[in-house]
Amino acid sequence: MAEAQVAARAQSATARSRTGAFPTRLGRSRYVLVLTLLIVLAAGFAAGLLAIDNPMPAGSAGFWRIAELRASGILAMAIVATCQAFATVSFQTVTNNRIITPSIMGFESLYIAVQTSAVFFLGAAGITAVTGLGQFALQIALMVGLSLLLYGWLLSGKYGNLQIMLLVGIIIGGGLGAVSTFMQRLLTPSEFDVLTARLFGSVSNADSAYFPVAIPLCALAAAGLWLSAKRLNVLALGRDAAVNLGLRHRAEVLRVLVLVAVLMAVSTALVGPMTFLGFLVATLAYQFADTHDHRLVFPVAALTGFVVLAGAYLVMKHVFYAQGVVSIIIELVGGTVFLIVILRKGRL
Repeated sequence: MAEAQVAARAQSATARSRTGAFPTRLGRSRYVLVLTLLIVLAAGFAAGLLAIDNPMPAGSAGFWRIAELRASGILAMAIVATCQAFATVSFQTVTNNRIITPSIMGFESLYIAVQTSAVFFLGAAGITAVTGLGQFALQIALMVGLSLLLYGWLLSGKYGNLQIMLLVGIIIGGGLGAVSTFMQRLLTPSEFDVLTARLFGSVSNADSAYFPVAIPLCALAAAGLWLSAKRLNVLALGRDAAVNLGLRHRAEVLRVLVLVAVLMAVSTALVGPMTFLGFLVATLAYQFADTHDHRLVFPVAALTGFVVLAGAYLVMKHVFYAQGVVSIIIELVGGTVFLIVILRKGRL
């Protein structure tokens, strides 16, 4: 009898050890190893960006002054990586689709339309009209406001439908893109050159004056999603399962989408469009973390995003001396990964 009780307790303990985020100890150890490796890579790339080609002697006052100037770019990368990672992972969860990104809702198209309109109506000097802390906050407000209008209209009604919302987002994005293209064709060559420099996603677009607005918004929205990790785990099971488990599905989806809109607005207004960065980071994070628990996926995704951005800038700037093409390379790699996932029918 005693032996039977011992065996039952052992089986119960084994069952408990196989539940949760990781089914085995090996999976947990693998996650810790991956997280540690990403932290080391992130720290190494950040140190490289601060120190490599610094003309002043290491440790001198001039060295730290130059490093401080470079640190603003690293901070911008961290903000963008966090925004894109948290937003994309959460968006894919609430839509139950791992091959779409929040960019589908037209954030980049609205950013391009604002920049193009400024140059079209005010000339080359119009770029200065959309720079500055006030204009940065206004662009974020426009993007979030458009998203709230779209979500409130299409999700709060009796026949609210997430798929229709995505379709309307695609149509709005396409319409804004068409209007922007039309205005760009009417610009002079010099105005078009000035505008083009702003339309490529680049860390150089980020101004340290924007950080007092960007950092709190990013931190609050990311914290809100991380604290909602358990509810996101339930949402990932699908609408019917979430409702059966007592979750207010529509209200929860709307709340998550609002936080996603804030993150995407901050990222886009800060550095410009980076359509496939979030998709690339989320896809890699799912593979690296190898777990369904969002509390564990989020840190891996954010670190992966920073490693991708910082590593790309470090290599392109100090090896190929072409830091301006970093966003193009990221988009190319992200687009290629997207096509691979599509062709493999989402088996990643």
